[in-house]
Amino acid sequence: MRDITNKSIKLNRQLDKLLIEAMKKDLLVKIGWGRDQDEKPRNGEIGAITHLPAKSKVLLLGNLGECAGAMNRGGIFTLQGSATSMLGAFQDSGKIIVERDVGDKIGYHMKGGTIVVQGSVGNEAGGKMSGGNIIVRGHAGDRLGSKMSGGMGIILGSTGPEPGLGMTGGKLIIAGSCPPPGEDVLMRSVEKDEIEYCNKELNPLGLSINEDALVLESAKEENMKDIDIIPISEIVEGMENIILVPDNNERIPEHKTVDNYTLILPNNPNSEGILFKVPWLVECETAKKWKGAYASKQPALVSKNPREIDFVDINSKTLTDSTEQIIDCAGIIIDMAEMPDMNDAELEAIIVSLASRMKETSMIFLKNHVNRIKELFRLVIELKLDGAVVDASAPGGSRVAACLPTIGLAIKSWNFKENNLKVFIKIDKQPSVKEMLVSVASGCVAIVGPEEKGEIEKDLELNELELKEWMHELGIDGLEKIGRRNLRASNYDTAAISGLRLVGYNKSLPMWLGN
Repeated sequence: MRDITNKSIKLNRQLDKLLIEAMKKDLLVKIGWGRDQDEKPRNGEIGAITHLPAKSKVLLLGNLGECAGAMNRGGIFTLQGSATSMLGAFQDSGKIIVERDVGDKIGYHMKGGTIVVQGSVGNEAGGKMSGGNIIVRGHAGDRLGSKMSGGMGIILGSTGPEPGLGMTGGKLIIAGSCPPPGEDVLMRSVEKDEIEYCNKELNPLGLSINEDALVLESAKEENMKDIDIIPISEIVEGMENIILVPDNNERIPEHKTVDNYTLILPNNPNSEGILFKVPWLVECETAKKWKGAYASKQPALVSKNPREIDFVDINSKTLTDSTEQIIDCAGIIIDMAEMPDMNDAELEAIIVSLASRMKETSMIFLKNHVNRIKELFRLVIELKLDGAVVDASAPGGSRVAACLPTIGLAIKSWNFKENNLKVFIKIDKQPSVKEMLVSVASGCVAIVGPEEKGEIEKDLELNELELKEWMHELGIDGLEKIGRRNLRASNYDTAAISGLRLVGYNKSLPMWLGN
């Protein structure tokens, strides 16, 4: 990790400990001063002072990096300094006060509470916000309140081009100069009740607005405001046209044992890793109540109440309240397809915030659709994470047979194996044992899929028996020994899109021979 990353994680962990005692006594936690009140300002920490609980109070001296005060859950955070992008992002409630300028995306995706900036803010302030208030004493940059669906932005200075771009709800009140808004945004004069509301918020700050202010709000018809059409991601063809073959290996005799276990080890040398009896990360809401010798030890991808062997699914909806869920889990999987657009620094700040609340041995994976695999693998390498989950579905539909060489080539070109990085493939139905083996043969450590039959203990027991039988038949005594040489395409079309050898033809089609 970078020095700034370690500094940021250390700051968050120290703050969490201090807040426990401070909240009991209703005290303010001060950061950036020594014991003799000499100034020791913070500088550049990312993902800092996040996930503040209700009734907590923090005062910090210094200039912070990305995502300062993000995911606020009711605390009061005062920053005597400045911050870069995504200050107060995903805020649920509470209040943030900043004495100087702030960068882009202030209050990004915020749902409630108040953010007050005594200076100016960058572009996309209040972007995608659905509730709460943002008050800016200075100026705002381009695309103020873009795609906002609720809440209010009060700007006492001027704003840049395209204010209110794509907004479907909420209001923007601008006291300074404002360029013409874009399509479907209405500009009008401020009304008396709006002046009264704004001044009620502004008077404690010694500020006010008058009747010269302008109001921007959505001009869309009411029944069209909540319509958000997103392309459906799906799998139109699975692995049914791929078959398993021994590839000249002798069948292993029944009296000999095979190793059907999969051990996933993170880069942390202190971790014992996570052990799978069958290479299937079971996708479900929670596995807390699973009973039996098989189910109780099988790792799962859950959205709440994880066991120590489970991974927690993180997306924009679960991000704010995730801290209680990730304390003792095996790791987290951040769903990039369900997160808003962020640059590398902003994503790293989110990861730092989450890592601060996790065990040091917990793993961090990123997940995205197969058509985003290059960017997905780049982020894993750049941010020094533990691996990736490749969703085989894609907008408009995908064929899993075509995904497999894409994953294999990406693993090779990004040196995942040399860096001890793991890859899962995700499908949208309960996987068969054959699909588990095909996934492992294609370079993945396991497959991710839901449990659909409601008999997880029985399914896992039968899966292990079938898995061992397949391993005997294929002549492999460990799952690490299976590879693409054990796969065949059952028809010409599948051979053409997968690069697998066509059964009977026993070699790849001519268009793949150069690869």
